[in-house]
Amino acid sequence: MLRLLKFILLLIIVIGASVGATMWFTSRDGTPSVPAAASATEQPAPAAPVVVPAPIFAELDPFTVTLYGETRNRILYTAITLRLGDEASRKQITDYMPEVRDRILKVLSAQQLPLIQKPEGRQALVDALKAALTHPFAAQLPSPQIADVLFTAFVVQ
Repeated sequence: MLRLLKFILLLIIVIGASVGATMWFTSRDGTPSVPAAASATEQPAPAAPVVVPAPIFAELDPFTVTLYGETRNRILYTAITLRLGDEASRKQITDYMPEVRDRILKVLSAQQLPLIQKPEGRQALVDALKAALTHPFAAQLPSPQIADVLFTAFVVQ
């Protein structure tokens, strides 16, 4: 009888240790997990989804300019897409497209070939294009919000 009692007590201890170890290993931070009924009442409300505004792009027709070099001239062919801050900027870019293209052509044709073939030179070109396009197109208009200048094609021949 005493032997049976020891066996049952040992069996209960082994089962308890097994359940405890399972709960400890399956919990996230090493603390025993809470039963499902208790955790259902303590769940935090899901956070509201973050609304990310859709990007606003203005795709421009490709540009071809001659780059004058010391030994020979090269041709730069590039396609540019502007990432804009708001719809008003897109409308302004569209309405003033001839002036936009003129400003871009002036910046592109002033480039030096060795510079624009390097990543740092292309970044400087992006900065120069942003600076040229953020000036107002008319005295009463605000500056267009140019978030980024993206090259979708860039070929030097």
